[in-house]
Amino acid sequence: MIRRTSRLSLRMPEERDIDFLTALFLRPELVAHRPDPRPDSPEESARRLARDRAHWRLHGFGRWAIEAEGQLIGFGGVTVSTEFEGLNLSYHLHPDHWGNGYATELVREALVFAGNDLQAKRVIGLVRPVNTASRRVLENCGFGFEREVMLHGAPTHLLSYRMAAADIDRPA
Repeated sequence: MIRRTSRLSLRMPEERDIDFLTALFLRPELVAHRPDPRPDSPEESARRLARDRAHWRLHGFGRWAIEAEGQLIGFGGVTVSTEFEGLNLSYHLHPDHWGNGYATELVREALVFAGNDLQAKRVIGLVRPVNTASRRVLENCGFGFEREVMLHGAPTHLLSYRMAAADIDRPA
């Protein structure tokens, strides 16, 4: 079950992804926008992967492992939100792959998937105020600022995307 965009392959995360995931969440620039910007321990990364895989087993979808040119570059997609209305979109790309448009490509495909495959009406994105690059990606894909919320003890911007009939085929 692999989805493809023009440059990305999106698949369910697998146990073999643990070394990449552990190295990814050790990167200080990746965790810099967290309330506690401490890198994940290997055990925390293992729990993260287990949660993602459990979400897939429970719901039949979840965050994808993202590959470009046959190389794993990150994780992202939509998950069921337990705190907010709508699906939650999130992504983490390896910093070596920032600035190449991969995040935008992923977000657009996640919106197509949410609308077409899941019949979702609303997708949210949660972004720390200082993470202007991620906010810009979401806004460029049609998300709008909704409100500020507290998440894990820190102010967070909640942006939302409401599906319209024209969006279901493929967002611009």
